[in-house]
Amino acid sequence: MAKDREFRWSKWISLLVVLGAVVGGVMYFKNDHSEPPEYLTAPVTRGDLTQAVTASGQLNPVLNVQVGSQISGNIAKLFADYNSLVKSNQVVAQLDPAIFQAAVHQAEGELANARAGLELKQVETKRSESLSQNRLIAQSEHDKAVADLHQAEAQVRIREAALERSQVDLAHCTIYAPVDGMVISRNVDVGQTVAASMNAPVLFQIANDLAKMQIDASVSEADVGTVVEGQSVTFSVDAYPDRTFVGRVVQIRNSPITLQNVITYDTVIGVTNSDFKLKPGMTATVSISTAQRTNVLKIPNATLRFKPAEPSTNLTLVARLLARVHLGKQPKAAASSAMQGARAGGTNKVESTENAARPRSTPASRSIYVLTTKTPPGGGDPVPVPEAVRVKLGITDSSYTEILDGLKEGDSVITAVKQPAVPAATGPRRIF
Repeated sequence: MAKDREFRWSKWISLLVVLGAVVGGVMYFKNDHSEPPEYLTAPVTRGDLTQAVTASGQLNPVLNVQVGSQISGNIAKLFADYNSLVKSNQVVAQLDPAIFQAAVHQAEGELANARAGLELKQVETKRSESLSQNRLIAQSEHDKAVADLHQAEAQVRIREAALERSQVDLAHCTIYAPVDGMVISRNVDVGQTVAASMNAPVLFQIANDLAKMQIDASVSEADVGTVVEGQSVTFSVDAYPDRTFVGRVVQIRNSPITLQNVITYDTVIGVTNSDFKLKPGMTATVSISTAQRTNVLKIPNATLRFKPAEPSTNLTLVARLLARVHLGKQPKAAASSAMQGARAGGTNKVESTENAARPRSTPASRSIYVLTTKTPPGGGDPVPVPEAVRVKLGITDSSYTEILDGLKEGDSVITAVKQPAVPAATGPRRIF
């Protein structure tokens, strides 16, 4: 009997504990006045927008001539050095002409010998013709004399050609500048031997006019469709980080360049270098203006990335109690919202690295969220809630996007959300 009474008392005590927990939980949630999430907003403003395509390239002279040698030999003299200003047909180098001068003398002697042989054949042919008319020699002998004369004439032409070739080789010992310009590279020294084989050795590189240069920029295939000739360009170089240079698109070359499975197109940008600050080979960071708008409505790009957290589907009292004591799992939507709030809280940097790299094409229409106030269904003070609005988008400059329709100036658009802090549990928790 004592055991039965003890069992009944334990049942009643357990029931009372459970009922107390349920009532306490209901009262706790009923009187729960936790702070609502804090929405970060930005006003719709008016201003100017410039959409640009970014790329990098190398500064080069418009005309860069490589001066080589058609013959092999030793460098006897140099008449130009780095940064030397040269004129067209000016002597810039001299090869040792001794061997080629000797070849000319040899060719002259062989030509003189061939001409003497021709004179002999002419006399013999004339004598043979007279004897043949008087029938003093056979016709075959006369024909042979005529053939020998023709061979002597041909030999003279061969020797004349050999002499001309030797003279041309001798002339090639003197290297001339083909254009006006500045020597930007010298690849030989006095006494060095240059060997001309399949490819002519390069002695100098001459830039025609450094006052006019060009940038060979590599534009990706995703952006080349918006680039056209005549568009304005701004660019910078590491040598002058505080200065912005200007240029203009001159040509978009159709030959694709594939590097590590990335396809780019060479876009030629004309640059004026009147102060000669820009030098060949510098790396330029280019921004090509593809579209411009003035006095248009615009919103921060962070607005396009904001998405409110989805409401939790786990509404059971037990689950909510467990979540309050940190035993339940946080819904994915809430976790995502908390991460988004953590990124937004305490910082003004809402732009991602990818968006800052280059402008991306935006859709024609998009849903964004504006902040409105609504009264809860059960009554009470109005609370701020996000409301979706369908808008039409225009161009973007990676920081702001043009609004064509759907908003008016002064509207507050949501850029991020900061979730209220959840108080940490104090003291150790005992789980039975």
